[in-house]
Amino acid sequence: MKLDSSTSDCAIEGFWHNLDWLRKSFSTESPDDFQAYSWVKLLELPNPYSFDEALLLCHVSRQEWLAWIPDHGEAQLHISQFSH
Repeated sequence: MKLDSSTSDCAIEGFWHNLDWLRKSFSTESPDDFQAYSWVKLLELPNPYSFDEALLLCHVSRQEWLAWIPDHGEAQLHISQFSH
């Protein structure tokens, strides 16, 4: 059997597209990139009815923030759970 290497690599592109969530979860953003009273995009929803954005309120630790999420309330978020 001979391997045909002339086929298109659209299947490979689809494979990498499906791993996009993985790249987002290992964000290169540092904890200093965020500021209080700014809106951030949530990478995962706390419940199916909540908004997909959160308002950062204050630092809890270097890696965590207290945030307000519309239709959910306050939540403690790790910086890996949101992005700009």
